[in-house]
Amino acid sequence: MPIYEYQCKKCGQEFEQLVFGSDTPKCPKCNSAKVCKLMSCCGFVSKGAGGQTVSASAGASSCGGCSASSCAGCGH
Repeated sequence: MPIYEYQCKKCGQEFEQLVFGSDTPKCPKCNSAKVCKLMSCCGFVSKGAGGQTVSASAGASSCGGCSASSCAGCGH
């Protein structure tokens, strides 16, 4: 399910919302549509070839300037 994290630019409220296609998310606190999508961290476990377990995190980055919540350090 496409659940995304957002932050309202008007009041600063952070929230999660299920979003499909061209749906426009709105802040549940002030009802503003001026929101920005936040970088979410998620993890998963996958079975690789030969059955070995491989773990990964979306917050991990190959760029040394990025963090789990921002790419401000490298400009991506």
